[in-house]
Amino acid sequence: MRLVLASSSPYRRALLSRLGVPFETAAPNVDESPLTGEVPATTALRLALEKAAAIAPRFADAFIIGSDQVADLDGYPLGKPVTRENTLRQLRLCSGRTVDFHTGLCLLDAATGDTAHATALNRVRFRRFSDDDIQRYLTREQPYDCTGGAKADGLGIVLIEGFEGNDPNALIGLPLILLADMLRKVGFSLP
Repeated sequence: MRLVLASSSPYRRALLSRLGVPFETAAPNVDESPLTGEVPATTALRLALEKAAAIAPRFADAFIIGSDQVADLDGYPLGKPVTRENTLRQLRLCSGRTVDFHTGLCLLDAATGDTAHATALNRVRFRRFSDDDIQRYLTREQPYDCTGGAKADGLGIVLIEGFEGNDPNALIGLPLILLADMLRKVGFSLP
């Protein structure tokens, strides 16, 4: 059975490799902008579905994994900050607050068009930190490609007070617990 990850994210690729199943990757080239009035959880799931669908024509015999993450700070979506200035701004907003990280997941059978999809939620409590703390963090780790601007699997963990969720992998970008269940249901053999 052929498996394709619709992502160019090194984080998602590393997470998926943990399952020990051979897979390929392909960049989906999807506009990740939220639609007007769209809530972050809906954006994350829509983009996961769109990413899988975008590469389906190139992999007609494969199961395709699409995933996307959007952070929600009291209704305000936080995405990948891209620059140091945007990361500084996002982390200032997160200081001392709770942010919901919605990770959408889709498993598309390109041959039939059948999909399984779900959204994982991780609620992250950031500790209070100063601009100096943020600057020191950004000097040591450049999380510009990470939703919310803090790498929970790296030094960004020092900015976090705690979190609630069913799958810590979802916080990094791919909900492996949900994905493993989806893969088993379509016949993949997992340990």
